[in-house]
Amino acid sequence: MKADVGMPENEPVEASEDQELYEHHRIVADPGQGLMRLDKFLFDHMAGASRSRIAAAARNGNVLVNGKSEKPSHKVKPNDVVTLVLPNPVREVELAPEDIPIEVIYEDDQILLINKQPGLVVHPGHGNWTGTLVNGLLYHFGKLPSSPNQPVPRPGLVHRLDKDTSGVMVIGKTDEALTHLARQFFDRTNDRRYRALVWGDFEEEEGTIEGNLDRSPKDRTVMSVPVDPEQGKTAVTHWKVIERFTYVTLVECKLETGRTHQIRAHMKHIGHPLFNDAPYGGDRVIKGTVFTKYKQFVENCFTLLPRQALHAALLEIDHPLTGKRIKFESPLPADMEAVLARWRVYTNSRPLEDPGEEFNAEEANKLK
Repeated sequence: MKADVGMPENEPVEASEDQELYEHHRIVADPGQGLMRLDKFLFDHMAGASRSRIAAAARNGNVLVNGKSEKPSHKVKPNDVVTLVLPNPVREVELAPEDIPIEVIYEDDQILLINKQPGLVVHPGHGNWTGTLVNGLLYHFGKLPSSPNQPVPRPGLVHRLDKDTSGVMVIGKTDEALTHLARQFFDRTNDRRYRALVWGDFEEEEGTIEGNLDRSPKDRTVMSVPVDPEQGKTAVTHWKVIERFTYVTLVECKLETGRTHQIRAHMKHIGHPLFNDAPYGGDRVIKGTVFTKYKQFVENCFTLLPRQALHAALLEIDHPLTGKRIKFESPLPADMEAVLARWRVYTNSRPLEDPGEEFNAEEANKLK
């Protein structure tokens, strides 16, 4: 099966992601350049480009000044480097079957439920052209349908999980099932719940995070809540506390929307990044004591769980053929269970082994 694949898959998730961006135009402002609006500057330097199209590209975050996304009204200064980044040309690859282990939770003629292991990329894309879940699905289950509205064929897929996120996923085995499932995800009639170990404690037992998500202007590989509330895509995450460990907390997150890195970005936004989530700042000591023994304990936990502590624990859907409501659950994987066990021991023994002097912001910054 031939397919044009141009979507990045270093962190695949349950929402459409931008194609891998590449530098299409690069213009360096002259040393004598006077202050000029970004859109006018590009219009003057790019033959055949309309000002409206340039402005649209800037609004969408595709125009960078010195590596940072800027609005059309931004003033270009002398020696500024202005780049226009556009989607990478699609790459034709062979979607070849590969013998990749797949843990099946449930299967019938219409659907397949799997328990995705951490470290498994969901579908081929930039930097991951082979060794993906799609390659494994083709090997074990043969030809699978692709959604007609997808610019890139992704056999059987109606949603995704990040490479290092584990847990339950549903696969459509027929065109009818794929269409039915895709509608459920679009209409948000399914129920998706995740378990996440996050830094810090919460005053409340539960809450809701509402904040649009967009590519971070500082790092296009991560998502953030923009300063402008009108920018980005609507995202809503409901959370509740499952277990407290003083310095970290196990929470359940229920997705109302399924945006790129939604849980990871939302938790970072409210000051509770996921444990060992490097792109979102969770791979360092953020909460805890100043004692060396504690820091070593955290490092040992990072070694046990070399990824973000996020697991898709539950998926509830309507069966595409019968309409019956069905629920599938995936137990926490061994790496997360091992870390939780260590935190339980540490929390219970902490009053006896240290006075609990808290980290302050200055101390935490030293550990970045």
